[in-house]
Amino acid sequence: MSRKSCGSWGTTKPAGASSSRRWRVWLQVWLVLLVMGIRPAGAVVPVVVSILPQKAFVEAIGGTRVAVSVMVGPGYSPATYAPRPAQLAALSRARIYFAIGVPFEEAWMDRIRAAAPGLEIVQTQAGIKLRPMDLPPDRHSDRARGRPDPHVWLSPVLVKHQARLIAQGLERADAEGAAAYRAGLREFLRRLDRLDADLRRRLAAVRGRAFLVFHPSWGYFADAYGLRQVPVEIEGKPPRAQTLVRLVDWARKHDVHVLVVSPRLRRSTVAMLAREFQARVVVADPVAEDWEHELRRFADRLAEALADVGPE
Repeated sequence: MSRKSCGSWGTTKPAGASSSRRWRVWLQVWLVLLVMGIRPAGAVVPVVVSILPQKAFVEAIGGTRVAVSVMVGPGYSPATYAPRPAQLAALSRARIYFAIGVPFEEAWMDRIRAAAPGLEIVQTQAGIKLRPMDLPPDRHSDRARGRPDPHVWLSPVLVKHQARLIAQGLERADAEGAAAYRAGLREFLRRLDRLDADLRRRLAAVRGRAFLVFHPSWGYFADAYGLRQVPVEIEGKPPRAQTLVRLVDWARKHDVHVLVVSPRLRRSTVAMLAREFQARVVVADPVAEDWEHELRRFADRLAEALADVGPE
């Protein structure tokens, strides 16, 4: 063995020393950037939304620059949801919360703000003229006094307004990504225009028709495409027996025999209502994550069902 090789062996550093030092330097730089509010290259903006369709909106605009968490996951209702303690704790790591006006927000927003005092909260429904919740026909004169309908995400035209507020919020949270967010917004708005035109085409033949719906989620959708939803539920409560009898009589008189229900409604309730109304059932999920696909699927099934049962 040569002296040169022995000497070189004697001066060789431990295998992990250089990589460990590089890691410590990188960590120190990252912490400095974090304190200064500078977004390290490759980092993402942590975002929280209330419901699954919003996740699709934010990701369409933000792409790989955002990481989106959803408060109300699959199988839960945004009307009655109670956030888990772990979700409230995780809010402190988010940069921005995109609210949309669903009922659980009203009950929990003060606690959300307390859990994350530095969190920017953007009300994406701000600026939209909210319609009142629909009531059954025998209470239609009370409609103006109904509580505001929060289901603004079910109209592509209204989602365009929400999308602009989302893009503006992301720009505030991540100024370096402004160009990317604006490009994402432009493409998403084009998608929404195509979706709106497609839904109009699919529903054109049944324009002016009415359908029954257990929970009146589809009012903005119905308004946009010339339809009318007639709710069975009254402001979140099942109808009393006499109210249901009157509604059944009304539906038969007006030849309304399509009933729209959520996949979360109990099968026994769906079967009972379908029997009473002699109705064809259409299942549609107003909080589906694959929002665009669900709207197209709903339009197809609703148009088919309305066409099959004949004109009103």
